Amino acid sequence: MHRIAKFLYYRIMGWKLVGHFPEMEKCVVIVVPHTHWHDFFLGLVVRKVVNREIHYIGKKSLFKPPFGWFFRWTGGTPVDRSKNNNLVDTVVHIFKERKVFRLALAPEGTRKKVTRLKTGFYYIAKGAEVPIVMVAFDFGKKQVKISRPFHTTDNIESDFTTIHEFFKGVKGKVPELSF
Repeated sequence: MHRIAKFLYYRIMGWKLVGHFPEMEKCVVIVVPHTHWHDFFLGLVVRKVVNREIHYIGKKSLFKPPFGWFFRWTGGTPVDRSKNNNLVDTVVHIFKERKVFRLALAPEGTRKKVTRLKTGFYYIAKGAEVPIVMVAFDFGKKQVKISRPFHTTDNIESDFTTIHEFFKGVKGKVPELSF
């Protein structure tokens, strides 16, 4: 699958990869911008190109028949996203249980235009004591840009300035919805 994904990504799609996915067993991977459902499939291809097992979480109803098998096969983990459940604590617990867990999230929380990222990913990384890897899906430049691991500090404002700077100028599939 690695070779097929590379052929598809580089030759057929004509995209570039900027940076390298780090050799680490645990991290929170934030992917921005999330403007179209195609982003999910681009992520599946990129995951094979970088040859890493990368997971995601989804509402538990997605994991029921008839498509539950697909979401599990592609690295999904069901979670209860109800208001009564603390999602950050739930995901931190998943990190603690597993030897390898690289969690990909879209920190915008939607495919609509946003001006601020949600903070859940940040508190997950902090609680699980894992770094954040930033990944930009830049449809304008036809490239995926990967950051070095970023370790949170005790200054959330400064950390978010660094995170926002990484994604500055990146265009999603639907450019007007880009972060």
